[in-house]
Amino acid sequence: MRENILIVDDEREIADLVGLYLENEGYQIFKCYDGAAALGIIGQEQLDLAILDVMLPGINGMELCRRIREKHNYPVIMLTARGEETDKITGLTLGADDYMTKPFLPLELVARVKAQLRRYKRYNTSGEQEDVITVSGLVLNSKTHQCSLNEKPINLTPTEFSILRILCARKGQVVSAEELFHLIWEDEYYTKNNNTITVHIRHLREKMGDSFENPKYIKTVWGCGYRIEG
Repeated sequence: MRENILIVDDEREIADLVGLYLENEGYQIFKCYDGAAALGIIGQEQLDLAILDVMLPGINGMELCRRIREKHNYPVIMLTARGEETDKITGLTLGADDYMTKPFLPLELVARVKAQLRRYKRYNTSGEQEDVITVSGLVLNSKTHQCSLNEKPINLTPTEFSILRILCARKGQVVSAEELFHLIWEDEYYTKNNNTITVHIRHLREKMGDSFENPKYIKTVWGCGYRIEG
């Protein structure tokens, strides 16, 4: 069965070009050029991934991402024409899994889409990996994509779940931001000033009720990475 991908961008040339590349990879594409039309698709179709432009007429991409996260946990990739870090951080905080800044290479976007879908399917189907990991009151079930802390459920995005699962699976070990990035996105587009992992870690701590100054669960090892102690 082909995966269903939603593309929302008011620049029709970009939406059409991205759609063409993804259709050539065998995906079923739904294209919208404004937020209102996108909401209809989100409510009616069984989607596997959404690509949302930030700047849209009417309902913008940030609001669409927020609406998606109210009911769905499939991956969301944000597109922004701005170079401002605030846009990227806001999108990640609202639950986006990745972002790309325009102009971008279509083949790079295709690679990001494939990586997100591989990870999403891996954590939503049974496989050879251990289904349930328990560390210090944290329980992560890869089969059901459910997480709880001290028996209280935590609603995580696919990326947040992946980061937490990797850290829990390697409890006691330090995992660098670069390694987390490569394990999750499975590509080579990492730069030292990429703060994607940092934003997701911060959001995870907020959801877990953990403090930045003295975290109980996800510890920062300065200059090295992150660690969860068993």
